[in-house]
Amino acid sequence: MKLAVLITLVSSASAFSFGAKSKNSVNVEFGQAAKAGAVAAGLAIAGVATPAFAGDVAAGEQVFNANCAACHAGGQNVIMPDKTLEKEALDQYLAGGRNEASVITQVTNGKNAMPAFGGRLGDDDIANVAAYVIKTSETGWDD
Repeated sequence: MKLAVLITLVSSASAFSFGAKSKNSVNVEFGQAAKAGAVAAGLAIAGVATPAFAGDVAAGEQVFNANCAACHAGGQNVIMPDKTLEKEALDQYLAGGRNEASVITQVTNGKNAMPAFGGRLGDDDIANVAAYVIKTSETGWDD
């Protein structure tokens, strides 16, 4: 994000020139600066910025063990055995695909037999659990 801000500032500033100019040339240069700033801002929004979801995996493990392990110990599912937290099952069954945003939605709102944790856990705790679930689905669950 800092890079995007720097690009925006440099591109905007480089369109201005100091010294004696006619009134019309300043307006044209200001328009060029506005365009350059808009392009740089678009680049920042489109992908130069860091990911929005960056939960703490270690903290997520603690929250998982305290709140989720009763049904999901070892990445399993005692209520619906096909819908585990294994990588393949998350790819197949998780609405939105296997990613932190989808896990956050599932944990926050619940679905089917899974209760909603949005009123019980804070946003940071839910983001941390999501990071833990995704990371552990990739590395493998210990039974």
